[in-house]
Amino acid sequence: MQAVDTKVLVRALTRDDPQQSPAAEAFLRGQAPIWVSHHVLVETIRVLESVYGCRKPQLIEAMTRIIDNKDLFLEEPSIVRAALALYQTERRVHFEDCMILESARKAGHLPLATFDKALGKLEGAHLVS
Repeated sequence: MQAVDTKVLVRALTRDDPQQSPAAEAFLRGQAPIWVSHHVLVETIRVLESVYGCRKPQLIEAMTRIIDNKDLFLEEPSIVRAALALYQTERRVHFEDCMILESARKAGHLPLATFDKALGKLEGAHLVS
């Protein structure tokens, strides 16, 4: 199984480049299943947010498309699904923080110590003061 980096995933999602986007889509379909790491998922959301100006509803839609894509094999899909569910319900928490918390929860290493006030309010997190 081959892996994919952030730029390939972003190009397939955004279809914004006339050369790279079709190449990314063809690669994903032609080499399926493609392994996608947590790092790539987190970075993809960050790029969509910071470079493309996507808002939370668009980010949720993009992550749902990734999760539902049969050509992609996610690292620890249960963590990704739990993180997305948390991200959908918590207004002020970033997706990457949800991934960190759910990874810690799955590993059995709670509470997660944080200085982030929004994250610190969630079950399983501890606000360090």
